[in-house]
Amino acid sequence: MRNIDTIKIKNAVKSLFIQSSYDIGERMLGILDKARENEENETARYVLDQIIENDHIARDDQVPMCQDTGIAVVFLEIGHEICFVGEPVEEAINQGVREAYLEAYLRKSIVSDPLFIRQNTNDNTPAVIHYEFTRGNNIRITVAAKGFGSENMSQIRMMKPADGVAGVKSFVLECVRKAGSNPCPPIIVGVGIGGSFEKAAILSKKALTREIGELSVDKSYRELEMDLLNEVNSLGIGPAGLKGKTTCLAVHINYFPTHIAGMPVAVNIGCHAYRHATTKI
Repeated sequence: MRNIDTIKIKNAVKSLFIQSSYDIGERMLGILDKARENEENETARYVLDQIIENDHIARDDQVPMCQDTGIAVVFLEIGHEICFVGEPVEEAINQGVREAYLEAYLRKSIVSDPLFIRQNTNDNTPAVIHYEFTRGNNIRITVAAKGFGSENMSQIRMMKPADGVAGVKSFVLECVRKAGSNPCPPIIVGVGIGGSFEKAAILSKKALTREIGELSVDKSYRELEMDLLNEVNSLGIGPAGLKGKTTCLAVHINYFPTHIAGMPVAVNIGCHAYRHATTKI
């Protein structure tokens, strides 16, 4: 067994949220540069220029790349040979979020009661935490700062197995078409297929934490990702919804075994402020 003090988790979560809020990463900048070069629409090129400039300023000046610094989502993959010491894991994660949002001047957007009172918690906690237990003696921490312009455009549908690939494509395209300019395109589309109602949603959210443009290891799903990317971009919504070829930068699909009677499909849309980061302890 390996003992890990949960203060390490707190420190890692804090660092990851600050890093991902300020720095979009070289890979994403490269993809945006390529999209700008491929655009023929003058307005679309201008919007992409502004996004790229904004991302450079955020990284160089260490300021948030977007005013909506998101709800804190944390995926924790825990090796089976780990023994935690110190504060409870959930408290450590929330303390990391609290310190990141306070010290880095990230906007606090979480309200304690979602329906009646809606009073701000003033520190962006509590985080949404997903736990997974794996083999080994390491912890893999992935954080995502999820803005709600894109989150509000996400959907889930309990489809029939007979709907097949055509049904999945139609649903994804419907979601993007209805979203229009609301999720601040260019977007990244996360798709979760299979499992149950809640599992599909988690699959789609975790799909957005994949490295941008990293295709599925499964040949059939990889081909579906590429087909959907082309079809979404054929909608012509374009950067900021002002038309163009660059509506979507990547489609990521995660899948899971499901019941013979169903085919849950969830679509979680992410904006171009693709804020996520991962580390291992």
